[in-house]
Amino acid sequence: MKIEALKELGFEMIVEEKGEIFHGYACDLLSEVMGRAKPDTVWFTVQSHINIIAVAVITGIRAIVLCNGHDYDEGTIERSKKEGISLFKTELNTFEAIKKLCNVMQDEIQG
Repeated sequence: MKIEALKELGFEMIVEEKGEIFHGYACDLLSEVMGRAKPDTVWFTVQSHINIIAVAVITGIRAIVLCNGHDYDEGTIERSKKEGISLFKTELNTFEAIKKLCNVMQDEIQG
């Protein structure tokens, strides 16, 4: 799935970068994400500080969706632009946001 397709799901794009995602991961514990997330992943979290960008770079995560209506701070936004990580946000909680993504991906698979 192209990263920009996350906009079509209603996620607000904060930083746009091109690329594709093939996996999803939901977690708020950074060490867990570093140890388990795959490259080319979209990561759903409520963490918004600059350290999430470092985790994304280390793991190869391509996009982050910030849930529960939280906002990114300016430092996080600027670092994501520098590192090429797409940022999105949503008012939905993590479960609802992932459910939305899974429904679309399931439709694509069933064709």
